[in-house]
Amino acid sequence: MNKVKTFWFLLLTLISCTAQPENSVIAQPGNPSWKDYLKLEASVTVDENCEATLSIKASLAKDWHIFSLFHDPEKADFIGSPTVLSFNKNTNYELIGKPIESKKAKKLIDEMGLQLYHEKEVVFSQKIRLLSNNAFDVIGDIEFQICDENGCLFPPAQEFTFKVVPKGDCESSNAGIVPVAEALDDTTDTASETTPILKDIEFEDGELDTKKKTLWTIFILGFVGGLVALLTPCVFPLIPMTVSFFTKQTKTRRAGVIKALMYGFAIVLIYVLLGAILSQFMSGFGLNDLASNIYMNLIFFAIFIVFAFSFLGAFEIRMPSSLVNKADRQADKGGLIGVFFMAFTLVLVSFSCTGPIVGSLLIESISTGNIASPAVGMFGFGLALALPFTLFAIFPGWLSSLPQSGGWLNSVKVVLGLLELAIALKFLSTVDLTYKWNLLTREVFVAVWIVVFAIIGFYLLGKLRFAHDDKVEKLSVTRFMFAITSLVFAVYLVPGMWGAPLHFIEGIAPPRHHSEDGFHFVRGEAESAPEGDATYMELMKKYEKEMHVIQDGSIRVFHDTTSGFEFARAVNKPVLLDFTGYSCENCRKTESRIWLDKLVKPLLQEDFVIVSLYVDDKDLLPESEQYYSEESNGKIKTVGNKWADYQIKRYKQISQPLYIVLDATDGQDLTAPRGYDASIEGYQAFLLKAIQRYADRRK
Repeated sequence: MNKVKTFWFLLLTLISCTAQPENSVIAQPGNPSWKDYLKLEASVTVDENCEATLSIKASLAKDWHIFSLFHDPEKADFIGSPTVLSFNKNTNYELIGKPIESKKAKKLIDEMGLQLYHEKEVVFSQKIRLLSNNAFDVIGDIEFQICDENGCLFPPAQEFTFKVVPKGDCESSNAGIVPVAEALDDTTDTASETTPILKDIEFEDGELDTKKKTLWTIFILGFVGGLVALLTPCVFPLIPMTVSFFTKQTKTRRAGVIKALMYGFAIVLIYVLLGAILSQFMSGFGLNDLASNIYMNLIFFAIFIVFAFSFLGAFEIRMPSSLVNKADRQADKGGLIGVFFMAFTLVLVSFSCTGPIVGSLLIESISTGNIASPAVGMFGFGLALALPFTLFAIFPGWLSSLPQSGGWLNSVKVVLGLLELAIALKFLSTVDLTYKWNLLTREVFVAVWIVVFAIIGFYLLGKLRFAHDDKVEKLSVTRFMFAITSLVFAVYLVPGMWGAPLHFIEGIAPPRHHSEDGFHFVRGEAESAPEGDATYMELMKKYEKEMHVIQDGSIRVFHDTTSGFEFARAVNKPVLLDFTGYSCENCRKTESRIWLDKLVKPLLQEDFVIVSLYVDDKDLLPESEQYYSEESNGKIKTVGNKWADYQIKRYKQISQPLYIVLDATDGQDLTAPRGYDASIEGYQAFLLKAIQRYADRRK
């Protein structure tokens, strides 16, 4: 806090408290009493578990408001005082966490800063644990400030007496139980003063260093995509044409080599600029929003379907001739500018074949959550596309080794068209999962893929023909092997219709629990909850509606921090915090391959409470809960935005999956954040380390 501001704030507060009569009003005509605008009522609720809730209900007159418990004057240019509840110390009870309020505070963001307040009615409450069997009194008071548009009232603290009558034997039932902190949520992540002192975690050297592996993955995917694009009918025939241009239009070999290098550089530059432009528009949770955006995914779904039918011979797609001709005329000018426009012409002409590959790569790179991913992916794609043009221009003698264009290119085109039909479902599935339509189930998705890959196999064997296809007179070994691979893959997918794991397409296909009936028809009901004593089973029943089964139904997760952390404290287990997303492919791979492995699954079921936070959940937050986040550089509108903002604020990362184990008692992280890693043994070690540290803190 700025020392000068602090001095003036304290000085003004002192003057207002000493110079004005009690219950005075600032800029409020008639000097009325605060009781004319606010009614306070105290109450006590005692439950059977030797816990009680001390509540103060505040009822406000029209147009008046009271500040929230979580209002921070420092963030509002020292305007407003937060409501404060305090209670006398007593051996008959102990506090459970911090005071809470019955509803989310309204937010006012203006030139003065952020103000949190309540209107009409709100209940401030504090939970306590009863340690005595005898009736006793709790003395508490509430400090507050109320305001309307004309000014504010700052009454003295109001004292209340809460008469508590315990139910049952609270002295013995609470023996050995230590106080707990309130659940970490979007309002606070600090422990209360009553939280027991637990040992701090000493992280190992280098443990907190996070290694970014996604950029290399995206680069490789981009490079492979560029190699695939080279085999398309829009690109492959252009290689000898372009090389001939360089060899005929340059007088010396040195000039030809320089132009060839510039040509390759220009191709890479164009694609990198495309990725960089996209990167500039993305920050914070914007990447998650874009990867799961309904319009973007539906547009790409439509594009893939259109291109698929075009590749199958229904019609031909061409870039506007005026645009291509204009770029071509610029290329004829020669020089470096001419070379650049030659590269630009190549990009335009080949778009009908490269467009779906580029679009799929962009979606994949965006889904990593790394702002640099689109540019890195496009660099890999452009590099693979540019290498043959550059190398053949430098070494034109290599051209003779290239296969001649012919019927095989049309076969490649047809196979790509069929593959695009299959890939198009990925975009539709993302929308279906994110917006919870529940239309494209796993069964439907897998059935379409089985049919598509079976058709590819029979087509390559010459049993099917499309428009512009020649009759297959002889079957080459290469073609036969591709046909066999496709048919084998189709057979591999068949068990997936009945809930079997399909590791090759996990993350692409909907998860196993996104089926028509949860696969109950095949394997019966989901696995029952782990058995325990009566208290544990009662807790399981209490929180059953907050838990969600995933994959094969044997793993249960919470989807919010409040209920998940409450349950973790109640059962005395650490929390596995899982930042995930509906459009996150690596998240599904972890859940299906690692979480269900025999080394990891028992640990998750018996030793952890899992809280999975979907950063691309499109459910809108209530308007009163929406706010602007400086860390995320955007407005928090949806549940997914809230969890993404939480991840950015607390862990300074935006990629998913991200796993952290923490102690729900005081919010202490037990491990460093862990990103995607396919190592099952590594994940097991990660969990075992957290279990040991959780136990060590309580010794």
